[in-house]
This record gives sequence, C-alpha cells and structure tokens, in this order.
Amino acid sequence: MTINPDEIILLQTGWFKINATIFFTWLIILLTTIGSWLVTRKLTSEGPLTRWQNLLEVLVNGIKGQIREVSRQEPGPYLPFVGTLFLFIAISNILAIVPGYIPPTSSLSTTAALAISVFVAVPIFGIAGQGIMNYLKQYLQPTFFMLPFNIIGELSRTLALAVRLYGNMMSGTVIVAILLTITPLVFPVVMQALGLLTGLIQAYIFAILAMVYIASASQAHQDLESKGKQS
Repeated sequence: MTINPDEIILLQTGWFKINATIFFTWLIILLTTIGSWLVTRKLTSEGPLTRWQNLLEVLVNGIKGQIREVSRQEPGPYLPFVGTLFLFIAISNILAIVPGYIPPTSSLSTTAALAISVFVAVPIFGIAGQGIMNYLKQYLQPTFFMLPFNIIGELSRTLALAVRLYGNMMSGTVIVAILLTITPLVFPVVMQALGLLTGLIQAYIFAILAMVYIASASQAHQDLESKGKQS
C-alpha cells in the first residue's frame, strides 16, 4: 500500500518526473486560479450580490477578522499571504473526498515548503514593519548570548509547522486505509467526514500560527519600546 504521494510517479521521461504531489499541487493551483477568476469577474458593490460574491466576502472578512484579532494590526498587508496559505491547505484537504485524489499536504515535501514559506515571510514582514536593524536586535534580547538560542527557536518552530501538518494529514490517511481493509462500508465514510473537519482545522491552525509568528516579528520592537518608556 502506497500512501505517500511522493512515491507515486505519474509521468517519467528520462530524468524528468512528475509524481502525485506535484500533479495534484498544480491541479489545486489551476482550480484556485480559475475559481478566483470566475468568482471575481462580476464583482459589484451595487444591487443584489451573487452567491459566490457573498461567499467570497464572508471568507475574506473572516480571515481579516482573525488576522486583526491575532496581530492587533490592520490585516491588509498580511491578507494575501495568510489567506493563500489557508485556502491552499483547506482546498487540498477538502478534495480528499474525490476518488483517486491524494492530498499533497500528506507529503512532507509540501508541508516543508509551506513551512519554509512562513520562515521566509516572517523576517520580510518583520523588517518591513520595524526596519532591518530593529528586527535583528530582537535576536540579541535579552542578552547577546541568546543569539544562537533565538536562531534555533526560529528553525525549530519552522520544523514544527511542517511536521505538525504532515503528521495530522498522514495519520488520517493511514487510519482510513486500515479501516478500508477491515470494514469497507461504514467506518471509512465516518472517517472521511472527520478527515474533512480535521483538514479544515489544520488549515486554520497553520494559517493562525503563521500569523502569530509574523505578528511577533513585526511587533517585537514596538513592545520593547513601550517597556522602555514605562520603565
């Protein structure tokens, strides 16, 4: 039984290979691109709104509200990145109900790529919010000797993001595969339903954690300044 999409080769020509992870990732990108165009091509601020525009506004406002609640900042600069993370992971997991589909999030390479994206985005947003010198100063807090530990902390939480998402998605795939061999009728249906809920929760958790890390990087200098003024 193969449950790792990296091991499923769909096309191979010499050194060029396309496995299930790459194929389904491209498929999700294509679906979201086409879906975004279809939903936004008739946006209007007047008159009755379409169902898709209503759904889009609910989704965008919901993400904005979560970003604002977590970061205590205006969500505009963070919405494209955090929203993309959430939508990609959520759609990847929801499509698991389609026969023959394998979520790319069940591959460690995909979850690692998502975590690395967060790892790169944190200093970018941090530097944009407080400047490069002020951002780098936080690695020396509270003393210079904490520099290696702060760097290790950055790396470890990136690893934790990847392993957490991969572990949850992989465990669900394994459980469903086992139940299919034991009781092929009832339990797999229940597990698929629970898997969809778990997938949405994992997308939410990943996006929220990414926003927490970004907010902590962009607010660290402000917190230090406020503490200095109080003292």
